[in-house]
This record gives sequence, C-alpha cells and structure tokens, in this order.
Amino acid sequence: MESYFSKILILFLLVSFLIPYTVEGIKIENPLKVKNFWELLGKIIDFLFYISLAIVPMVIIIAGYYFITAAGEPEKINTAKKIILWALIGFLVIMCAKGLINLLAEIFEVEEPFSFLKY
Repeated sequence: MESYFSKILILFLLVSFLIPYTVEGIKIENPLKVKNFWELLGKIIDFLFYISLAIVPMVIIIAGYYFITAAGEPEKINTAKKIILWALIGFLVIMCAKGLINLLAEIFEVEEPFSFLKY
C-alpha cells in the first residue's frame, strides 16, 4: 500500500511541474470587451434596460388580466393597481439608471468613466 501511494505522489508531482508549460499557451479573451468597472456597469444597465423593455408590458398585461377578472372584488383591483404602480416605478428606475450613475461619478469625482454613454 505504501509503494502504491508513493507512486501516485511521484506521478502527481511530475504532472504538477508540467502544468505551467501547458497553461502558458492558453489565452482566454474577455467576452464582455470592457476595460474598467464603469464600462461593465454600463453594460449591465443596458442589459437590464432591454430586458425591462420586454418585461414591463407583460407585467402590465397581467395586471390588466387582474382588473378584468376582479369582478368587483376590491382586493384583486388593489393588487392590479399595485402591480402597475411597481412595474412603472421599476421601469422609471431603469430608465434613470445611467443618469444616476453619472451623478454618482460626479459626486465621487471619477475621471471619464462613461465614454460608452456618449451618443
């Protein structure tokens, strides 16, 4: 049993010395193509914006379904109103996100963080 363990240990050590030579040739490119945190934040905000463009109308349609099927029940009507209200508030926050980030960058005096925001 002892010799079996020592053979595995020797094999492991030999392989571990060869790993840097094999890994050196592998290059992983940045799939996001961002250079700093602010560009990453801008890409995340753009992604959320486009997703919200698809989700908000669906949520409003669901709230309309609640209105139609409420049949005068005040609880379902209030639920539908709350759904519409929060959907619009969330959409407004997403719409204002780039402006909020610009405001934060000015407060923290970040130099040229938003080259991606120039239209």
